[in-house]
Formats: sequence, structure tokens, C-alpha cells
Amino acid sequence: MTHRSPAGRRPAARLTSAAAGLVALSLVAAGCSAGSSTGSDSSTPRSTAAIGKTDYNPQPYEKLKDGGSYTTAGSFSGDDTQGLPWNLNTTLTGSRIWSWYNPVAITYSPTGEVQINKDYYTGATAKTVGGKQVVTITINPKAQFNDGSPIDWHAIESTWKVANGSNKNFQVGSTNGYDQIESVRKGTDDRQAVITFSTPYTAWPALFSNFINPKAATVANFNGAYSNKLEPQWGAGPYTVSSYDPNSKKIVFTRNPKWWGRKGKLDKRIYLDYPNAQAQVNAYKNGQLDYTSVSTPEDLSEVKNVKGAQIRQGGSPFQYSLFLNGKSPILSDVAVRHAVLAAVDRKQIADIQFQGLDYSEPLRGSALYYGFQKGYQDNVAAVLKSGASEASKILEAAGWKKGSDGIRVKNGKPLTISYTIFSDTALDKATAASLAASEKKAGINLKITTLDASQWASTINGGKFDTVLSGNRSTDPFGSFNLSSTYGSKNAANITGVGSPALDKEISAVNAIPDPTKQVQQANQVERKALSLYGQLPLYSGPSTYSVKKGLANVGATLLYSPLPETIGYQK
Repeated sequence: MTHRSPAGRRPAARLTSAAAGLVALSLVAAGCSAGSSTGSDSSTPRSTAAIGKTDYNPQPYEKLKDGGSYTTAGSFSGDDTQGLPWNLNTTLTGSRIWSWYNPVAITYSPTGEVQINKDYYTGATAKTVGGKQVVTITINPKAQFNDGSPIDWHAIESTWKVANGSNKNFQVGSTNGYDQIESVRKGTDDRQAVITFSTPYTAWPALFSNFINPKAATVANFNGAYSNKLEPQWGAGPYTVSSYDPNSKKIVFTRNPKWWGRKGKLDKRIYLDYPNAQAQVNAYKNGQLDYTSVSTPEDLSEVKNVKGAQIRQGGSPFQYSLFLNGKSPILSDVAVRHAVLAAVDRKQIADIQFQGLDYSEPLRGSALYYGFQKGYQDNVAAVLKSGASEASKILEAAGWKKGSDGIRVKNGKPLTISYTIFSDTALDKATAASLAASEKKAGINLKITTLDASQWASTINGGKFDTVLSGNRSTDPFGSFNLSSTYGSKNAANITGVGSPALDKEISAVNAIPDPTKQVQQANQVERKALSLYGQLPLYSGPSTYSVKKGLANVGATLLYSPLPETIGYQK
């Protein structure tokens, strides 16, 4: 599941998962080393510890108090309550809300190990039968939706049918994985689903970590029922919706009397709507919130002085990259793209982003994997030498000569490209200025264009940009299956438009490798080929920094881990 947004201190980013596609989010203004890359961006060694660090006061269920409330805030602009994991318009905010009153059957440890929630699935296994991958999911016999209907194999079947692309009327974000399923049938009884794949799909846990109520699986309900509405009757879990005000966007969850598993520790879970990150920080300082994300050094300084506050900081499952529009006339030349990316001072950009946050990390080497994951490799270092001199060599060889003003010219045309930002914050301006300065050293004129955040989707989807900095948030560990959305030439999620039919074939071949270790190895090799087309450049991940009420457990910097709602509460 993915959402992309413009960069900022901690903007809402696109969600990325093996099982879903890309959805634009509105802006919320809110281990391996970097390897042997040459140039100015590799001059300072950086600790690898930060990227894999967690900080969320992990506590077992039995050490949590019964009772209390937990209040947080978001900016619920537009369609932010749309949380169906498979829907094209799913938002990060919406998905977080949805998970508090709907089934969460599979989660991951901070570093990505699969965890089965036995309150939903008593078993979930994969094996090869007759040369085909067969996944068997056995459902807890006590499981039922809030409307009283049983959770059985039909829920798995309905999830597959809405997401596999066979019915084009369903507005799905992506069919990845679901379109590789040959059939879903009843197993030994109604509480067992047997899923047969036409080709191997090692990321199958991501396909059925959630499932849909069959009553919500009509075209009308799937596309519109959750749009600025909540549908608790189709949900299940330890909490349900007690109240929802569509005007103020205030949502209150309380314990679900129909829940069969471990009861939720909290009496209430409350979401409030605040227009921006500063308003959320102010509300936290005033005691209206129990948790807030911290985006700037100024915010960090302010929340440190709040009585009873605790700062939690660790790595994050975010990755931010510089994207070049390969369909822009001047950037259609791979040599120009190569030079533009070679000129970027990645270390300086990271230093700007992390200034005042007491955080550093190695330079990112992949858009697929994180340094805390097994199999991570610095694929950027393998294909890109950085620095103005390197960029200059590339341009000289391509016939771009420096003019009297230092800007390179070819056939009478100056080498000018635009960099688009969607806010005028000091951080965005400083990042843009860094890029402009480093490009100028190579003879590239980078013009900065500032647009309103509301123009993000139309600008990116319409290809009306040359370069832009944008981010992704991963919700599962299966980076191999993001090859297509990241680098596929025909995938709309690849906003660079850079790719090739030959690369597409290699991407498809990676997805069909049945051995996970070999798949990761080959995915790294294919990513190197993709990066050598110079459509994008991974830059940084950044910290997850939060201020929370002291004693709050299982909340904070969790990397790939999403604690189950019933395990969130206050430490005894």
C-alpha cells in the first residue's frame, strides 16, 4: 500500500506495500553502511544504528493497566477516512483509523518478521502442491463481523475478487499479487480458505493481512461507502466506533462487546482533527493530546518542556528520493539525467533535513530495502559516482559546453531544469537551495518553482515537473514486490516514466522467484539496472520522533511494526 507526497520535515508519505498501489496524500506540513560511493556525499562516516533503532516502550499485554484514554490528532482533509486497504483513494490517515475497528490478521516485527494474529487466523501456511504455491488459511471459529456474519473463507474470496483486477469497476490501488491467484476455495470447512497461485508469490502475507466483509465487497460499497464515512457494522476487532462527527471529524472508539479475543486495554481511543502539525503540537502542549509527531527542532524544543512528556525517537520505514521526469524534453536524455543525479550532494541534503533533530544515518542505497533489513545492499553506490567533477565529465562527453555564465549549452540551448516544491517552509527552501548550488557547480541551472500543496496531485499525475523530492512509507518488508511500482515503465506509480520493456521483463521474473533469499538477491541486481537509467535517486529515510505521555506503551518509533489495538495502553 503506498502513498506519495511532497517532501518536508515529516510530510505524510505514500504507503508502500507488496499488496497495493499508489495513492496521493495531501501534504501534512508538519545494517549496512553507505558503501563506497565517491564524491562529497560520502565524506563523513555515519552510524548505522539509528536507522534500525526502535523506541516505543514495548510492554507485554499483561503489564498494561485496564482503562484510560488515548487521544491523537491528524489532518482529515478531503477523503481521509477512506481506509479500505485495497481502495485507490486510501490515505495514511484513513488506514490508521480503519485498523482500529477492522480486522488486522497479520502484522510484522520492527524488522519485518511475519506475525500471525491467532484471534483471526489459527493457521496460515504456504507449500508447493503439484508445482503450484498453495496457501492455506484457517480462521478462528469464534471470529465474526460486527453485523453477526461469520468470518470465513468467503471473506478471503471477496478480498481476492475486489482486488484482482477482473472487475474494472472496483477502484483498486493495485492488483499486485491478487492477479497471480488462480483460485480461492473452501478448505476442510467454511473456516478454511485454500488459495492457489498461478505463479509463486512469496509476499502472500501482505495480501491477506486484512480482509473485507463480503457485504462491503460490492462495487458501490467498495468505491464509496467509506468515503468520509465509517462503517463499523462491517468491521471486527477489540474496538468499534462509538461516535463519529463528520463535521468536526472527531472519532471515538470504545471496546467492542462482540469481540471474542483479548479485550482492549483502553476505555477510549480518540482521534481529533487539527489542520496542521503546528496545531497538533500546540494541542499536545495544552494537554489535549497524548501523543504528537515532532517535525522540527523548534517543536522538539517546545515539547521537551511539557510536564510528563517523553521523547521517543528511532529509525523510520520512510524513504525519500529525488525524482526526474524522463518525459520532460531536456531530461529525456539519459546522460543529462545521469549528470543531474551525480551532481546532487546527498550528504548535505540529509544534514539539512536532520538539523537540530539529534539524528544521523548512512546515505540510502536502495528504494526497495532498508539498512535494518537482511539483504539490503547499497545499489546506488554500485551505479553512481557523485560530485560536480563527475557530473561535468558526463556532460562534456554528451556535448554540453560551459557558457560564459558557467551554465552549459548544447545546440544553443542552456541546460536549465526546474525543481518544484509545494510549500515555502525554511526546510524546503534550504533543500532547494542546496540542490541549486550543487547543480550549478556542474553547469546546470536549477530553477525553483513553488506551488501550493493543493496542486501536488495535478502536477505529479500530469507530469508537469522536471524534478521533485517525494517520499514513501513501507508497511511490510517485501521490497522486491515494489520493483514494478518503483521502476516499471508502464506503471503509473513510477512518476519518472523512466524504464524499459527489457527491465519490465526482469522485474516480472523477480516476482516469480519462489525462494525469498534468491528473490532479494535478484531484486538488488535488477534495482541496479533500474538505477542506472537515472530516473531517481534515493536520498534519506529520516527519524521517527514523537512526544508521548509518560507510561504510554507500544507507541512510538516502531519501524515496520504496527502494534495491535488491544496491546496499546498504559504501563502498570
